[in-house]
Amino acid sequence: MSPLAHPFDAVIFDMDGTLLDTEAVFKAIVYEVCTELGFAMTDHVHGRMVGSSHEATAGLLAETFGAEFPYELFDEKCRASMYVRMADVVPVKTGAVELVSALRELDVPLAVATSSRSHHALSHLKSAGVIDYFDTIVTRDDVANPKPHPEPYLTAAKRLAVDPVHCVAFEDSVAGVRAAHAAGMRTVMVPDLVHPSEDVAALCVAVLESLAHAHDHLVSAPRAANGLQKHLHVKSKR
Repeated sequence: MSPLAHPFDAVIFDMDGTLLDTEAVFKAIVYEVCTELGFAMTDHVHGRMVGSSHEATAGLLAETFGAEFPYELFDEKCRASMYVRMADVVPVKTGAVELVSALRELDVPLAVATSSRSHHALSHLKSAGVIDYFDTIVTRDDVANPKPHPEPYLTAAKRLAVDPVHCVAFEDSVAGVRAAHAAGMRTVMVPDLVHPSEDVAALCVAVLESLAHAHDHLVSAPRAANGLQKHLHVKSKR
């Protein structure tokens, strides 16, 4: 039996690069803004940025380019450019809508756990047309410790009133995989721009090409004990 077909109570998704097809756009913006500011971004440095919090990214860029790197200006320019490019439509990853809609039809509790700030996360999920599928959305503004710390995933499980060990987590980044695994969740990596090393892949029950590959396994899997009753309780509090 596939590890994805084992009983579970809830599914928690990362956002950028997992649900939303935004990482490639943001990568292009990062290179453009760095060039504009007089710094040379590299694929190695950018790869370490994927899935990281703003604090971790600021530290990484200061470490790479020196303390003089104008992170606040960099962040402001990146956010402004992303806003313009995502103004009309925010693309979703292959299989994402089909998977979350099928799970919602089965009354499976769903959450998002992202390192993005609340305004960014809520606006992008709304523009992508998927925000209403989720019972709760945990952002950087909701936790003291961002990924790779498990707090975002533990917070999502707590809000859903489910045991973390009965959750399936989908991630595209190394930091996200480490966070979900540390939370005790059955972790699935769907690589976007960053592919896992052997040690990162070992933290996952599966590494899939897309969310579409998880659809049949999850939709046909039985729920763990009391999962439905817990979800009805969660939904009553929305």
